[in-house]
Amino acid sequence: MPRDGEVEFEAAAVAESEIRVGPDFFIEKGGHRYAGGHLLIDLWGASNLTDPQRIETALRAAATAAGATILHAHLHQFGEGGGVSGVLVLAESHISIHTWPERDFAAIDVFMCGACDPQRSIPVLRDAFRPTSVDLSEHRRGRLS
Repeated sequence: MPRDGEVEFEAAAVAESEIRVGPDFFIEKGGHRYAGGHLLIDLWGASNLTDPQRIETALRAAATAAGATILHAHLHQFGEGGGVSGVLVLAESHISIHTWPERDFAAIDVFMCGACDPQRSIPVLRDAFRPTSVDLSEHRRGRLS
């Protein structure tokens, strides 16, 4: 249930036939052309925020679900039991995370270009971190039209 000022997010269904990818990997969808979709995901009341290996596994699963190609992963934990910051570098862009276990909060960015679907990462991330609330915004980066 959304808190004051929050909007519950429902992803709009778009038929695969309505999405085209150009030779520059820009996306054409709904009459718009842009570099990629960028999801900003805030997880509140989240768990599993202190184990870098578990977090990396979750990010890898999210990237795979979205159809992305993983090039490199790097995560850093800030002291035992502390928060974790990390990034998966993708051929199609990146997924990053910053966790604050003392607040049961994680901030995740999922930015992807080409034929990937960043929306498909959301159920995987929800399952991995079990948040009680999710704030989600989507931006079309590099919008040309």
